[in-house]
Amino acid sequence: MLLHLDLTKILFLDIETVPQVANYQELDEVTATLWDDKAGKLAKDEETPEEMFERAGIYAEFGKIICISVGYFNLREGGKREFRMRSFYGDDEKILLEEFADMLNRHYNSPTQLLCGHNGKEFDFPYIARRMVINSISIPKILNMVGKKPWEVQHLDTMELWKFGDWKSYTSLKLLTHVLGIPTPKTDIEGKDVARVYYIEKDLERIEQYCKRDTLAVAQLLLRFRGEQILTDDQVVEA
Repeated sequence: MLLHLDLTKILFLDIETVPQVANYQELDEVTATLWDDKAGKLAKDEETPEEMFERAGIYAEFGKIICISVGYFNLREGGKREFRMRSFYGDDEKILLEEFADMLNRHYNSPTQLLCGHNGKEFDFPYIARRMVINSISIPKILNMVGKKPWEVQHLDTMELWKFGDWKSYTSLKLLTHVLGIPTPKTDIEGKDVARVYYIEKDLERIEQYCKRDTLAVAQLLLRFRGEQILTDDQVVEA
């Protein structure tokens, strides 16, 4: 099946999210009460809701998107392959989501096109859709699963592909790129650091570069699953 996919019709993506406010103390009374209830159901080892708030960004009801990085394959003259990348990022989530939705509506509105992410079906795709609803943005057709049969859903997930039918475990992007020999740029930031870098260091550009790196890694994984050569640095360009 993978070999029959047209790579030029796949949009690869990754998102970065943070809690809606910098710390627990900034929550309004109603949201704090709702977070306390949510955290109470998730707590381990007697963690308090305040201690758990640094993880609030992974829940669409308490977090927000600060970056969506995308990439797509393009064939140059002579059939040479390149991977073009861009990001939608900023402090105003509604603006970046509107820009992202506009791109999907303009360029990814065919039933033959796909979105691809790592754990995208469980996290990225539904998170984006939920935040669009919260921000009163119409969900683009390629993201909207309502009323679709399973085979009509235009989502591809590299983590799901790696499972080969085994549903018992989660395999991180970092681990897969390592075991499959996919080189990634050295970085001093990981997912757990994003909120700190955003709220304390206020370095959104650094987060954007991290997000792009993961988007590229997703594309490299799909190439490896297809038994193809991975991209070289000179094949990756800004869109």
